[in-house]
Amino acid sequence: MTSVPRMQSVKAPDIGLVSRSPRELAWRRFRANKIAIPSAIASFSIAFIAIFAPLIAWVINVSPIERDANAITSRGETIGSLGGISWNHPLGVEPGIGYDLLARLMYGSRISFMVAVISTFATVALGLMIGILSGYYRGRVDAIFGRFTDFLLSFPSFFMIIALSVPMIQRIEKSGIARDNGARILYLILILSFFGWPYFSRIIRSQVLSLRERDYIVAARALGASNRRIIFKELLPNLWTPVIVYVSLALPGYLAAEAVFSYLGVGVQPPSATWGLIIADSTKYILNEPTYFFVPALSLILVVLSFNLLGDAIRDALDPKSEHN
Repeated sequence: MTSVPRMQSVKAPDIGLVSRSPRELAWRRFRANKIAIPSAIASFSIAFIAIFAPLIAWVINVSPIERDANAITSRGETIGSLGGISWNHPLGVEPGIGYDLLARLMYGSRISFMVAVISTFATVALGLMIGILSGYYRGRVDAIFGRFTDFLLSFPSFFMIIALSVPMIQRIEKSGIARDNGARILYLILILSFFGWPYFSRIIRSQVLSLRERDYIVAARALGASNRRIIFKELLPNLWTPVIVYVSLALPGYLAAEAVFSYLGVGVQPPSATWGLIIADSTKYILNEPTYFFVPALSLILVVLSFNLLGDAIRDALDPKSEHN
């Protein structure tokens, strides 16, 4: 008998392939985006300033409520060029009053960010819940929520917010929940969230309609998993990408919306300050003191632009088909 030669095993060459998780791939795409890191630094710096505004104001020795009589004339005009910009007042002072503009902007950003952050997360919570229920159960549940969503989307929300402001704020004050500016802030949060969630719920509904037909959902249903388990254990973890993207894009939108409504008199009123209120007051001095208008206006543009660019970068990083690889 002839012996059959043994086949020797050949070791596969090491070609240096390294497996990476989706999180690592998203981080690589985020870093590769030239706008991502600068916009992230700018956004987090702005948020840091808003959170620690009292500490920063104390360190640089400025106050939003202390008048500097030496910075304005007896007629209320600012002393010096560019709206009174100096070492003591890096962004100048408010004409007619003498308040430090930098301190007013920092303290005003706290109210603006509070309205924007709470409205964003309330919108996401409502939209996520209704979108999941509509997309998962479909049928009558989807029809009811769908028609209600269509009803809200057909409303001219901008005019409704203005028209409902007086009676709703009075109702909040009579209920004892909040008073004065507290009632106005609560009204803005409630009304922005109420008219904001339908857009996000449509996004989540479309995602859930696609996910519920996937093999792992069908397998979980075949194994007898409850609807609650499927929603919280199978669907919800796969919806974080649109949630993160929407939060990053909705936050600057609500910042701008708060400024607009404060400018129109719906939001916070003096003596408190927000960016919209400061811009509204600055229009009275735009010819004689243009710096007082351009500084808060450009600050608002910078903030909204930074967060919008960050949101775009996050969206591109989380999208596997992104061009920024």
